[in-house]
Amino acid sequence: MSDLAVRTTGLSKTYGGRQPVEALKPLDLSVTAGETFGLLGPNGAGKTTLVKLLLGLARPTSGSGEILGQDIRQPEARAAVGYLPEGHRFPTFLTGSEALDLFARMARVSDADRRQRAGELLERVRLSDAANRKVGTYSKGMLQRLGIAQALMNRPKLLFLDEPTDGVDPVGRRDIRDLLEALRDEGVAIFLNSHLLSEVELICDRVAILNHGYLVREGTVMDLTTTGRTWRLHSTSIPAEIASALDTVLTVEEPPAESTEDSSALTRSTLAVEDRAALNAALDTLRAGGVEIESVEPQRQSLEDLFVSVVT
Repeated sequence: MSDLAVRTTGLSKTYGGRQPVEALKPLDLSVTAGETFGLLGPNGAGKTTLVKLLLGLARPTSGSGEILGQDIRQPEARAAVGYLPEGHRFPTFLTGSEALDLFARMARVSDADRRQRAGELLERVRLSDAANRKVGTYSKGMLQRLGIAQALMNRPKLLFLDEPTDGVDPVGRRDIRDLLEALRDEGVAIFLNSHLLSEVELICDRVAILNHGYLVREGTVMDLTTTGRTWRLHSTSIPAEIASALDTVLTVEEPPAESTEDSSALTRSTLAVEDRAALNAALDTLRAGGVEIESVEPQRQSLEDLFVSVVT
């Protein structure tokens, strides 16, 4: 099997009619096995169209795609795929256990595996105590967790999740993040579509941003949110002569008023350097002057700031 969970080559979709709409321009995209990948974009950007194409719910106008090494036009390609759509619904008269059993039957999971998986997954999503309650009595957060359990019943190698933390409280969101991290460690590729950019920033290894059907950004969260070559530095007090020697690259912030008499308080500063070698040279100068370094971090913008800047 390919080490790519998803691959598209020139994949596009145009909806016909008197005024054809190019919902997705030719797209080259890949997601590796065991990766958590975030798909971002404003409404109408082409995200839903892409997911529909990958899941065989729509046919491409041009280009090709593969999931788990198989052509997306083949039903067999989705045998090891799990899917949680946005706004999913379960029959309200079923219990949580019965709902999982129903969807697993449709995914052709064996009788023995259905029983075992249902119990395991209800415990994993913290719904064991509600296993025999009617789904109609579940809260929104409980329904989301049951939906994730449903998507995992067939032991997928690729998991599509559309707004998985929608309506979930902060504790529930943390539980879902922990579950997704565990699945990634188990080698499951996760294709996540969400408007909660703070969650995406915490969960995803890489992200892609679509806008008007075009891919406008792609990369790791760290690479996309790191701003230039500026580094935040926490250290002990920097002597004036050392600050003067580095005045072209070092900016020392004024310490808080309450810390001016505290010799243990850390100084915050920024280093604006061209590359890693220049960064290390500046740090060597600081250390040679007796400055103790507490931390050095690349200065970053939030994923939300990046998103807004590229889609507006």
